[in-house]
Amino acid sequence: MKPIAFCAMLSMLVLAACSDDEEPSPTPTTNDAVFIKDKDKLDMIYSLVDLEGDKGRIYEMNYTVDYKLDEALNAGIVGTTSLTRFVVTHLFDSIPSAKSVSLSYDAGCSAFACPDGTSGNFLMGRNFDFNHRDPDTKERVMIPLIAVHTAPAGGKKSVSFVDGQFVKYESGFYTKKGNDLSMLMALPYLLLDGINEDGFAVSVLKLDGLPTAQSDSPNKRIFTTVAMRMLLDRASTVKEAKEMLKDYSMYMDTDSASYHFFMADAKGDFAIVEYTNPDTQLNPNRLEELSGADTLRCVTNFYVSPTMYATPHGMRHSLHGKERYDSLRAGLLRHNYKMTPEEALGLLKVVAQGPDGYQGSTGFTQWSEVFNLSKKTVSMSILREWDKTFHFKVE
Repeated sequence: MKPIAFCAMLSMLVLAACSDDEEPSPTPTTNDAVFIKDKDKLDMIYSLVDLEGDKGRIYEMNYTVDYKLDEALNAGIVGTTSLTRFVVTHLFDSIPSAKSVSLSYDAGCSAFACPDGTSGNFLMGRNFDFNHRDPDTKERVMIPLIAVHTAPAGGKKSVSFVDGQFVKYESGFYTKKGNDLSMLMALPYLLLDGINEDGFAVSVLKLDGLPTAQSDSPNKRIFTTVAMRMLLDRASTVKEAKEMLKDYSMYMDTDSASYHFFMADAKGDFAIVEYTNPDTQLNPNRLEELSGADTLRCVTNFYVSPTMYATPHGMRHSLHGKERYDSLRAGLLRHNYKMTPEEALGLLKVVAQGPDGYQGSTGFTQWSEVFNLSKKTVSMSILREWDKTFHFKVE
């Protein structure tokens, strides 16, 4: 695979952020990327921008080197351990000890899709909820959100969003002394949601129960985040994305839970993709596509498939995200399944988690997004700070 090519100059990928009129400039840091020697990789790592100047809460990067997706799809990545191994062996320039790098993954959340009855545009709303806590003090750990722009040769430009804590980076990591920046090389495979140049968007949400293991399938195995990277790079529509997933065996061997995908596109199509097994003592292994009905326009953290309805993790019995789900359903119905971007954000506020949201929840809303799939834009708020918005656009 040839090094990633960019259409025109990087300025085509730079997205406006905050309310500043000036283009953000790279944030200076004295931290090393110990396992990276290549100049282009280092230039990319040191181009990271703090979108608030010096708060360390939300960063932006143009990922300008080859992240070797074809190799990743052929590598048999089946969990965070093998994903870490792939990053180290394919994207690093020298090999660290096993204890030098680590990666984890999790995802709470709420998501929905609807048309804007006023403009005719199609929207997707999304809250990413996860509460990182220090294992010793039990205090909440503040994360860095990283917006990652990619433009692969032969593929589609996109912007995706990463929780930096999954590679042990905390808020302010980039400038706080003592942090090795090498794991920024993993960013294309750490996404939790994103949108591409054709207006296709995808997000991942956690489920309870055993992790997916399609072990009987003859297809190549694929991990959650590698699948999302593939879909953003190569799918224009929900229909194409669903067909692509059928060609792979989803496998999550090091995870303690499963996930489902919520996706939508600029044509107004939307779908929930789940991997199911009504025997919850066994790993989920059947791919199901759920779409078409307005009742499937939203999803939280339990299975919506009829196959799973009466299981502990299905719609009938699970309480994981049930209150949020009911609020999403009620909000969509109240607006007749059509919302303006402002109304979509209002619904995200209703289901946001944290000190001024669902008090009994273990989640915490790290970011909230309204994707305009027709315009290929994202409007984002972080940490339920609704009066401050970051704007992104894929061109």
